[in-house]
Amino acid sequence: MNHYRWDEITREQMNPLFARSVIHGDRLTVARVYLKKGCLVPMHQHDNEQISNVFEGRLRFKVGEEERVVGPGEVLHIPPGVPHMAEALEECVCLDIFNPVREDWIRGDDAYLRG
Repeated sequence: MNHYRWDEITREQMNPLFARSVIHGDRLTVARVYLKKGCLVPMHQHDNEQISNVFEGRLRFKVGEEERVVGPGEVLHIPPGVPHMAEALEECVCLDIFNPVREDWIRGDDAYLRG
């Protein structure tokens, strides 16, 4: 068993508008994500199933051909392999869950989030 406290996990500042704190388990990755208003996570896709739970703020998602604004207390499911993007309409705090583990994040192959 492992025990974590979000406020003790290093917050990676990926770019001026996007930061994350990440926990990698054996079969999944959990990330607390911080997006400032105007942050754009560009269109991308991955083999991971994703569940995005918005705690604060509002995010506009485009998943495949559908668009949806997701706010506090709402959850969005993104199937594996589906192109998607997100735009922070307000300052946001979200919890993203991925299955399987985000190996690309471990390797640092996530250039679309950096810089």
